Amino acid sequence: MSANADNLQRFTRYQIETFMARCFAASGMPDADAATVAHLMAEGDMLGKDSHGIFRLPSYIGRLKSGGFNPTPDISIVQERTAMALIDGDNGMGHLVVNRAAEVAIAKAKKTGVAWVGMQHSNHAGAAGVYSNKALAHDMIGLYVAVGSANHLPPWGGTEMLLSTNPIAVSVPADREDSIVLDMATTVTSYGKVKVYAQRGIEMPEGWMVGDDGNPLTDASKADTGYLLPIGGAKGYGLALIFGILAGTLNGAHFGKSVVDMNADASSATNTGQFYLAVDIAAFMDVEEFKKQVDAVIAEMHSSPTLPGVKRVRLPGEGAHAAYADRSANGIPLPDPLLDNLAKVADDLSVEGLS
Repeated sequence: MSANADNLQRFTRYQIETFMARCFAASGMPDADAATVAHLMAEGDMLGKDSHGIFRLPSYIGRLKSGGFNPTPDISIVQERTAMALIDGDNGMGHLVVNRAAEVAIAKAKKTGVAWVGMQHSNHAGAAGVYSNKALAHDMIGLYVAVGSANHLPPWGGTEMLLSTNPIAVSVPADREDSIVLDMATTVTSYGKVKVYAQRGIEMPEGWMVGDDGNPLTDASKADTGYLLPIGGAKGYGLALIFGILAGTLNGAHFGKSVVDMNADASSATNTGQFYLAVDIAAFMDVEEFKKQVDAVIAEMHSSPTLPGVKRVRLPGEGAHAAYADRSANGIPLPDPLLDNLAKVADDLSVEGLS
């Protein structure tokens, strides 16, 4: 989401990535880890995920300063079989933990065809599609699921917020077409996008949130007085529940009432749960034939007659691919309120700012 991007200052990926790396290193992270996290966050910005890139830097630095993140984690495999592993993130930044899990899953899938890696004692890891996309370079399908880092969703028919956005991302390679990348929350929108709207003073559309009275909530600055709505009604609630069990409960991570709200608590360990699934296409069929068939599927979707007012049927990931092309050429747009917050971070850490 990049509302009113034309009116925002733009910065190169290099400027943003090196600035974030400076900030993380100044907060006690090893230089290599600082660079890795900065790279993964900047990748989210390049994909147009404005709520999950540099927008998160002030809160991440706040958690590092308050002890909420371990700046020097010993990320390790604590359970392992041929086609699975369970990784303990040692309360490190989620970007480092999920990146490690993706590497392990991909390496295993090259031998076993399919590999599932769960995570415990992890943290918020930014844009989900950044990680599912990692499988594409290996001619694999990547799937990533996480327990959200704060509960903003009640069970269907209930009023207590026991569930989170619990996002999922799936990346499927194609041949001549762009990859298909589904990156979505199980709620109508992510809470991060709500925070972006609040920072920019943009009114939310009806259908994203409702207040305690059940009426639509459109003032993003009052988001903490309401709750998010699930996609597809009870079906979205069901997905959030099952994904939470698979990414949280199965891994010995927090789920339900035990989830720590990282927005309200900067010092407690969140024990966030996630899992990564890598599928080696070659274990099922010829890779090039598969990619050509995906191209054919894409062509079929694009050729569908459209409803009035719809110019063209879109596929998941088209917006992210367009954002990547635009931002590669023109830079990443950042709003003034965020720039003000980033300047404060730079001053507090005594590092060179984002010029």
